[in-house]
Amino acid sequence: MRPCYKTVYFHDASRRVTYEEAHLACRADGGHLVSIETEAEQGLIQKFIESLVASDGDFWIGLRRKKAEVDNSTDCQNLYAWTDGSSSKFRNWYVDEPSCGSEICVVMYHQPSAPPGVGGPYMFQWNDDRCNMKNNFICKYSLGNESFYSTQCTELNIFKLNATVKVSLWKAGSTCNFQGFWKEWEGNSDVSNKHSSCIKDYFL
Repeated sequence: MRPCYKTVYFHDASRRVTYEEAHLACRADGGHLVSIETEAEQGLIQKFIESLVASDGDFWIGLRRKKAEVDNSTDCQNLYAWTDGSSSKFRNWYVDEPSCGSEICVVMYHQPSAPPGVGGPYMFQWNDDRCNMKNNFICKYSLGNESFYSTQCTELNIFKLNATVKVSLWKAGSTCNFQGFWKEWEGNSDVSNKHSSCIKDYFL
């Protein structure tokens, strides 16, 4: 079995969140900011984001530098670790990244309208960023978290929340079989009817 993923995209940029807020949102429903452990998993996450048909807006992932300040950029690259404890050394940095300094949290680029840089389009490669920047985010849910998903789950499910938030939940396997409902990020009021697939108390 493979893990579930939740991609959270805020069309309204003013509602995007800091790294810590994204981390807490993933933890609130039993997950972590996504660890991307292989090239195949990188491609899978890319597919999820492409399916959202979203405009510009980077995505927080679960990679973060363990030491805030470093003197040497070579040392810096070796100080990043996954917040869910994964030991994977897979990396997908954009050219000349990470730049280190005060930028210790990591985003996956999603800038479809930006002119290409020296490393090509700013699409799906990784970049270190200041942790107080506001971005979208991706959560990952590990095996054994039966309170979150069933063992039968495969289809991509995309939902819109008040035309400002799009969320997709994936898990390889077959089809989701639990029910849940949306809640507002700012509060606990229900904002849509219950759905019969792939939603469970997301705080968006």
